[in-house]
Amino acid sequence: MPLYELIQEAYDRLRKRVRRTELIYSHHYAERLGVPLFFKCENLQRTGSFKIRGALNFMTAQTREALKNGVITASAGNHAQGVAFSADLLGVKATIYMPEITPPQKVQATRDYGADIVLVGKNFDEACEAAQEAQRSTGALFVHPFDDELVMAGQGTIALEILEELPDVQNLLIPVGGGGLIAGMAAAVRECAPHVRIIGVESTAAQSMSASFAAGTPCEVPVKVTLADGIAVKRPGQLTVPIIRTCVDEIVLVEEEEIAQSIVSLLERTKLLVEGAGAVPLAAVLHGKVRDLRGKTLCLLSGGNIDVKTIALVVERGLLAAGRYLKLRIELDDLPGALATLTADIAATRANISLINHERRSETIALGKTSVALELETRGREHRAEVIAHLRERGYALMAE
Repeated sequence: MPLYELIQEAYDRLRKRVRRTELIYSHHYAERLGVPLFFKCENLQRTGSFKIRGALNFMTAQTREALKNGVITASAGNHAQGVAFSADLLGVKATIYMPEITPPQKVQATRDYGADIVLVGKNFDEACEAAQEAQRSTGALFVHPFDDELVMAGQGTIALEILEELPDVQNLLIPVGGGGLIAGMAAAVRECAPHVRIIGVESTAAQSMSASFAAGTPCEVPVKVTLADGIAVKRPGQLTVPIIRTCVDEIVLVEEEEIAQSIVSLLERTKLLVEGAGAVPLAAVLHGKVRDLRGKTLCLLSGGNIDVKTIALVVERGLLAAGRYLKLRIELDDLPGALATLTADIAATRANISLINHERRSETIALGKTSVALELETRGREHRAEVIAHLRERGYALMAE
């Protein structure tokens, strides 16, 4: 059956089982960018991600006989929760193989749905190999995270919802990992609205799809550590790549700092919490990765499953990248009042000291000197440069920045 027909079937199958997530217009980003910008909020979906759509569509399309030995899969977290939720709904045993580096929040959330968890491998691909080997010995049904037509069809239902609410959308930015999400959505869009420009977004730390897009065949590319762990795939799907090559206009790359800034920006400006993979479309827009962006533009916020520890790290990294956080080490004369003078000079710049450490005893500090480590809150890159310039003008030796 053609993929578009499967997407239509999935739409009917899922409409009462998954949340029709909000499509919102962002006044802030529209004014900032000069482009009407919208968000499709799959971060607010049940289980916190779009992945429930593909998993549930796949499993509800199976016979009871096919499910009798349970299901097994591999996932960095979101697909795991989608499969676990679906298995719990259908009364089926689920075993999930997850990389050892999976955030604890995603592991626990998957367990809470009743799935058995096996932590194995350094990344998704290693976990997937282990899951497929286990599947051969247990007879459980393997639910692929992206390289399956029923899974792609489930993800494609997002596009149908978007086109119903925003039929005149002109640009659609979608996160890209293994390709199931963008393949399903692109297939639906090309059938219903062929004029729409479809742009995939990857992290520079995981470029397998852009390499495959250029080569015309699935390519294996090493994966580095990334905030966008949900799309960190070493090799995309055999089924997804041809569809993407046919239906997607381009794939662009974003840096880790840009992802961090976008997560922080979404928190501040829209009060929406997204994970790294969910932030990459906005990162591409904010940092000019898409040329000639005109007309109504929609960014798919694909997921919101980010643990508290990662949020703290991301906020700090995002503030640093945005120039709103400054670390300095300054050498002072060991004289009474020197520290007070320094803090007064910093106050004159209207920077705020969030942390200060005054060290007088160390083998690395010259006699008659002290070392002061500072963490300052600044208002942006220009203000940060002003602070540094002012302190240098005042004669301070900035030992590290």
